[in-house]
Amino acid sequence: MKDRKAKAKLIILLGIIWIIITLPLPWIVNNPEVSETQFNIVLSIIGVMSIPFIVLGVVWTLKPELTT
Repeated sequence: MKDRKAKAKLIILLGIIWIIITLPLPWIVNNPEVSETQFNIVLSIIGVMSIPFIVLGVVWTLKPELTT
């Protein structure tokens, strides 16, 4: 039970971090003054920033002893 709660907390934490990182995305998508190149650059930055969080989530789920 404790392991299940820890995994749930980890997933929630990573989800919150993901939401914080992607917060500016709706304003960029709905803004007609933002060009397609700027949008692609911001999207790639968000993608690159999310890679470590995805990797950490996978690693911590597979090997939770690495967090201690």
